[in-house]
Parts: sequence; C-alpha cells; structure tokens
Amino acid sequence: MLKIPLVVLALLLAPALVAPPAEAQSARRPLLIEGTTSLWQRVITRPGAVLAPRPGETGVTRPVPAFSVLYVYDRREGWLEVGETANGRTLGWIAEERAIPWRHTMILAFTNPAGRERAMFFRDAETVRQAWAARDRAARADAFRAAGANGPVIALEPEVHVDITRNFYLLPVLSAEIMEPEHGAPARLLEVLSAPARTAAPPPGAEALRDFRAAVVFVIDTTISMQPYIERTREAIRRVVSRIGDTVVRDNFRFGMVAYRDSLEGRPRVEYLARLFALPDFQAAPDAILPRIAEVREATASTEGWQEDAGAGIKLALDEVKWNEFGGRFLVLITDASMREPPDPRASTGLTAADLNALARSEAKQVAIYVLHLRTPEGGRADHARAERQYRQLSAFGAAGPLYYPVPDGDVSAFGAMVDVLADSILAHVAATVGRPIAGIAPPQAEATRRIAEQTEVVAHAMRLAYLGRLERAGVPDLVRSFTVDEDWADPTPSRRPMEVRVLLTRNQLSDLAATLRGIIEAGNAGRLAPETFFGRLRGLAAAMARDPRRVAELQRVGGVFAEFLDGLPYRSRIMDITEDEWVAMGAGARREIINALEARLRLYEEYARQPELWVNLDRARDPGEAMYPVPLAHLP
Repeated sequence: MLKIPLVVLALLLAPALVAPPAEAQSARRPLLIEGTTSLWQRVITRPGAVLAPRPGETGVTRPVPAFSVLYVYDRREGWLEVGETANGRTLGWIAEERAIPWRHTMILAFTNPAGRERAMFFRDAETVRQAWAARDRAARADAFRAAGANGPVIALEPEVHVDITRNFYLLPVLSAEIMEPEHGAPARLLEVLSAPARTAAPPPGAEALRDFRAAVVFVIDTTISMQPYIERTREAIRRVVSRIGDTVVRDNFRFGMVAYRDSLEGRPRVEYLARLFALPDFQAAPDAILPRIAEVREATASTEGWQEDAGAGIKLALDEVKWNEFGGRFLVLITDASMREPPDPRASTGLTAADLNALARSEAKQVAIYVLHLRTPEGGRADHARAERQYRQLSAFGAAGPLYYPVPDGDVSAFGAMVDVLADSILAHVAATVGRPIAGIAPPQAEATRRIAEQTEVVAHAMRLAYLGRLERAGVPDLVRSFTVDEDWADPTPSRRPMEVRVLLTRNQLSDLAATLRGIIEAGNAGRLAPETFFGRLRGLAAAMARDPRRVAELQRVGGVFAEFLDGLPYRSRIMDITEDEWVAMGAGARREIINALEARLRLYEEYARQPELWVNLDRARDPGEAMYPVPLAHLP
C-alpha cells in the first residue's frame, strides 16, 4: 500500500505575515466575485509564492506559506494585491500564477474510518468517473488499492480519525460535480487541494493509551411505570462498579445519570423536566455514584399523553457532561415512549431526533447514543412505530448503524440482559484499549445481545481511532491536487460515507442564515390562511435584508431570499427549490411540515452559535464575526 506521510496542514501553523504600514487602508475592501454583490475574491497560494511591494518587482520579496488563504484587493497585469483579512489591510503583491481561485469556501472533513475502507485520492477525474459508472465499481476500487504506487491512487486518508475541531485542517474543494450513473447511487466527484506541512509529532506508544478514559451516561425516563427498569439499571451499574473496584481499570471508567419526565405546565406534581443526578467523576471513587443514583425514583403523578420529552434529558447530558475529558463517550437512553419533537409545543429543546444526533456527533461532543426502547403493551403499536423511527435517527452512528434496541413487551428480564451486555461490552473494550483486560466477562448468547456487542465493537473502535487521532495530531494526506468521491465504493450509504462536504461559514454568515430562516418562518405563519401572499412577504424580507435588488425582483424560488454564499453549492434542497405555484398548490399540511423543518434547523444553528469550541478564526485580526465553523452541506436549509 502507498506510504503517504500523514502530516498536519500548515495553514494555521505558519507565522502571521506582517502587513506594511498603510494609512487609510481600512476604507478599502477586497474585490467582489464577478456577478455577486457580497462575496469577496479569495485565493489559495501555491508553494513558492512570494510577496512583492509592487507588481512585477523581484528585488525585495517575502515568502508566503504555501496554501495560505488570502483576499484579493486588486489585479494588475498578472499580479494580485492580497491581504489576510477583509478589513482593508493588504500585504503586497503575488504573481497570479502562484495562486488558485477559491470561489466557494467548501472543504472536506473526514468521518471516523472505523468499519469502512479509507478514502482514496486520484490523479485524474476521468478515472473516477469511469470507475464509479461501472457495475463492478467495488472490484475496481479493490484493484486500485492493490496497485499501490503503480496505480491511479496517489494518497489515502489517515488511518486514525482526524478531528477537524481539535486539529483544524483545510482540505479545500476547488470544484464539485454530482455523478449520476445509470447503475447505482449518485456521488459527488470532488477536486481537492491539500498541503505538505511540518512533520507531525511522533505517534504515541501503548503507554499513552493507558490514559484512555470512558464515560457511560444513562438518560432514563422516570415517569410512572418505569421503576422496575430504574432498579435494574442501578443493579447493572452496581455490578460493574463492583467488578472494577479492585482493578486498575477503576481509573479509566465512570458512570453518570440523567433523569427526565415531561413538561410541568399544568402538572407541577411531575416535579421536573430533566435532572442531573450524577456526573461521571474521576475525582471520586467509582462507587461514589451509587448513593446519588439511589435517589432516582419514578414519578408519582402522570404526565400528559404517552409521549415524553426525551430530548430534554439528552440535551442536558450533552451540555453538562465534559465529554472532551473522555476518549470513550457513551450515552444510553432508556425509555418506554416516543419523544416529543417540534412542532409539539412541549418539545422543550425545539430539536428533532436527527438534530440531537447531529449535536451528539459534532466534533465538540463525538458521543454515541444507544437507545433501549421498552415496547410495553401500554405503549401501543402507533407509539412504538413513531418511537422506532425517531430513535433510529437519534442513535445513528456511522458504519455501526442505528444503536437502537427494542425490548419486546418491555420484559424486565430481557431488558436487564441488554443493559448488562452493553455495560460489559463497553467495559471490556476500555480495558482492552488501556491494556488491562478484565476476566470473567461472558460472551452474549441471545441474538439481540450479540448485536449489541457487535455494534459496540465498531463504536469502541471508532472511539479509539478518534482518541489516537487527537494524540497523534493526525493530519490530512500529503498531496497537492487530486480527485475523490464522497461515498464509500463498496457501500454508498450515508452511514459509511468517508467524508462530508462542508462549507466554512462565518459567525456573521450563520447569523444571516438564521435571520433568513426566522423571516421565512414568520412569512409562512403569517400567510397560513392566504398562501398566495407568501412570496410577496419573501420579497419584502429579501429587500429588508439588503439583498441584491435584482434578486428581489427576480425571486422565483424560496432559495432566492438567501444570501449569495449559498449560491452554486453542490447540494439539493427540497425547500430552496420551491416555486410560488408549488407553495400554493402543495396544501396546508405540506406547508406546515416545511415550516416545522425550518424551525428545527434554526434551533440547530443556534446551538452551533453558542458553542465557542466549534469555531476557528482564520482572520489574523481575530474579528469574532469572521470566526468560522465548517457546516455540513446536509445541515443547510
């Protein structure tokens, strides 16, 4: 296989370029991209680029770090005047041939490689097109890998997970096209650019893995009828705590517990919506959790309806637990009911199951959510089906698939076996990771519990790869310009996707996006009884947000109200393409569904905005409004 050095991208590691003194530069702005009114021209510098004080001057020059992202302020006879920020301060001139235009701030972000093959990067695009269109594409991909340096593949993604938040890297997408073969799934063909950089730190040895720590946080429904399951969960925790009490693994494994019920509106005797009973605490002994969780009891008063606000408990656990302190991050939801989702006014978080999954899987959390669903006779077939749909979305985890485990009839004995196997499987993998295996853990026998163990093996492997990536400061492949596909060659499904196409949005742009969504939601709600007024309201919104007057006059689709930074991105949106005639004809129910989806997406953007650890600042001036977060294309409107 190819021996590609895996290195950390130099973009953020290079010293800042110092701009020469410039009076009145603050009034200047970069050049606009042709045909736009708000998008600045940017370039990525090639290796060997140098800064000159004037166009064509070769005497006094300064080197520019390769693959720096710079704004273009002027163009003269094959030279570009550039600056690091859009605030008017320029650095000098570089030869245009030493720069590559970057119209869209699209980048690639690797997903965790556990359970799939590593992504391949090719020398040319036509090889990828032909191979993806072939019926035997998986066999061709195997042949490409086997060919090594003699084949068309010039690099592979790193073996360990590259965490784009902890070790920000820039893998710019220069162009993208959607391939739609006659046979099989579509995919994006991406032209990408990467950079050699300074040598990465030496890989950690086995001794470093001894510091690997894992946390298992139970989020448990404590409404009426849940007491037997609460007690059985406590028993599983007590058993594991006892097992590790006299072993060295006691320093690597902890439990936590969050309980939830439902809205207190009109029902104060329900006592609480969500409550944190115990954090995973390595400052205390493993058994310190036992008296804390002994206080957990089922409610004495009923909630309204069968659904509960599981999202409140999950969100509390995601927010309050310091997940970045752990290598293994596991959340286990135990419930006998479906969860409240928007537009239900009692859904306190305003987030759907899919949105909560996105938060859990974000770089700031990287938490695996398991769901043990008690399909009790009282729940009824309709609620069981709704819950299964929700919890499969909530628990989706890459190549492992949904970590959803139904308990037929809510059988307490079967539930207990599942809890035991889940806790044992996680404990066994933590022990193996730190090199201190624990004896006496019997392999599961039943089919349901075997599936828990098998999926946990994939999840635990992903956690190890992510942890190693953080220790090694894993970087992107060392290559210059290449082509890749954003789907797995053998199994092009979302769960096995090797990378995400993302767009770098600034805080200002995300704020604009959120404001646009609010305006569309208000327009939709205001025009519920007169849908033919919706587009008139959108045109007013576009004018109020100072959009290009031509866009306002020509607004034919919902997407026209959004800012220009979304134009031309390679993603498909049901909402953005809706025309005025389609909006009126689709019916009240369909319109309500779209507004609900936009409300949930708005809540997700608000969550992004409030998490400072997600944002990186490429602006040397540290303008907080220009800090960036790589938003997945799938999370755009």
